[in-house]
Amino acid sequence: MANKLINQMSLPKSIANIFTARNIITAKDALSLTEFELMELLDVGMAEVASAMAHISEVVCPPCQTALLLMEQRVRNESMAGHLPTRLKGLDEALCGGIPFGVLTELVGPPGIGKTQFCLKLSLLASLPANFGGLDGRVIYIDVESKFSSKRLIEIGTKSFPEIFHKKGMAQEMAGRILILRPTSLSEFAESLHRIKVSLLQQQVKLLIIDSMAALVLGSSVQLGW
Repeated sequence: MANKLINQMSLPKSIANIFTARNIITAKDALSLTEFELMELLDVGMAEVASAMAHISEVVCPPCQTALLLMEQRVRNESMAGHLPTRLKGLDEALCGGIPFGVLTELVGPPGIGKTQFCLKLSLLASLPANFGGLDGRVIYIDVESKFSSKRLIEIGTKSFPEIFHKKGMAQEMAGRILILRPTSLSEFAESLHRIKVSLLQQQVKLLIIDSMAALVLGSSVQLGW
């Protein structure tokens, strides 16, 4: 909004022309100066300057929003974008359909509560064929703590989706859709993100999991002696 043109703000034509003549083109140009500086530059009175500045500020200032309105907008946007159902009825109901697409979702909780197990389950759900309720895509799993277990992944798949994992070769196909990266530092993590930018589009990646950011930051803090 700061780059909005002054001549598009419905100011009186006389004052708008003066702004243009003095090369004050955008709201940012005007708001970067004090009222006294504008008086001297535009050669107009304080009342005209104050009125013009109040109008410009009102036009470019974002409207106030309530917390309720922001929450409703988020729910509406998530509903339009879609969700990845977790297959946990109560959780899907609370999340209005599951893990929302196109946003960052953070899992928090004490060690051992099952965050990694849940991430493994989501990896399978994202890689499942669409006719089985999955996203039929690939997953990039950034395994910071080396907790990813392919054996556990197959166990979850066999128990949760026996109709797929009991078919010959399907377990290997599902596991082959999950790419594992194991950075050991923040710098390696940044390099990993840079490398996978293209993969996210070219390889039909539908889910990116970082397990976990807390461990990554904590590990870097220890290395730096914090």
